[in-house]
Amino acid sequence: MTLDIGILGASRIAEAAIVGPAAELGHRLVAVGARDRSRAEVFAEKYGVERVVDGYQAVIDDAEVDVVYNPLANGLHAPWNLAAIAAGKPVLSEKPFARNEFEAAEVVEAAAAAGVTVLEGFHYYFHPLTQRAFDLAANGTLGQVTRVEVHMAMPAPPESDARWSYDLAGGALMDLGCYGLHVMRSLGRLSVPGIDGAPAVVRAIAETRTPDVDSRCDVEFAFPGGATGLSTNSMVAEAYSFSYRIVGTAGELHVPDFIRPHVDDRLTLRTAAGTTVEHHGGRPTYTYQLEAFAAHVKTGAALPFAADDAVANMALVDSAYRAAGLPAR
Repeated sequence: MTLDIGILGASRIAEAAIVGPAAELGHRLVAVGARDRSRAEVFAEKYGVERVVDGYQAVIDDAEVDVVYNPLANGLHAPWNLAAIAAGKPVLSEKPFARNEFEAAEVVEAAAAAGVTVLEGFHYYFHPLTQRAFDLAANGTLGQVTRVEVHMAMPAPPESDARWSYDLAGGALMDLGCYGLHVMRSLGRLSVPGIDGAPAVVRAIAETRTPDVDSRCDVEFAFPGGATGLSTNSMVAEAYSFSYRIVGTAGELHVPDFIRPHVDDRLTLRTAAGTTVEHHGGRPTYTYQLEAFAAHVKTGAALPFAADDAVANMALVDSAYRAAGLPAR
């Protein structure tokens, strides 16, 4: 079940998202290519990638690469996912999947036509912590769910960072809010009392730091079953914070760090019976994700969501931007 992985770019996220999980699971890091070859050389030396090639296309074209990992800037996700699809190679793509709904649909249509898997990397979903939280929401433990809140925050990236670039599809909602929207939509796919379907944007408010690029964006949602939702997102916070809370008529649960359970794996459940704190293990979300992706590629094992899930998520992101008075990316 070994994957031979090619890495596009020498990104910050790659150490946690692909290098560590590949080492734990026994997969090969075959090739890395970047716009600046010297950065790729440093990356390969540090992380034990077998060889450096000249640019992204050379990674995709490498005969020994059988899957591609795409952690490029948001605006480059779709074009290079399409390039990998054209070469017949499955892709594990960082989120968000594309700049907007229409670009996401183009990738999904190409993947379907070619019979190639493209997985949007919402790694949190694969962890037992998330599965337990969603089970508690769906099985009636919380009663009728009335409120879902996802809070995402991080200190400001450097001014030169791609997340401040409109052309590269930057913004707090793109980089952080895509998680909150995915949580809302994931609950909407389950039979959760009080949720009962997909969320709709009610209103949104954003603050910008560079033209049309949100430094903060808060989005309110309504669900068909009567529950409401809130996704708050800031790229100018004092500290990192990635939490969610699900409140119902019979109880509530809180997860303080759902995308980093290796930092804090707690789930706190409060009901009439009292308060319990569960621990769901410090194995990283990215390891669970790569394990599932490899099983799918090698044996056809089912994934928890298909590529068209990415189109629906980008459609909700676009809707939130419109509600906030900002253009889609």
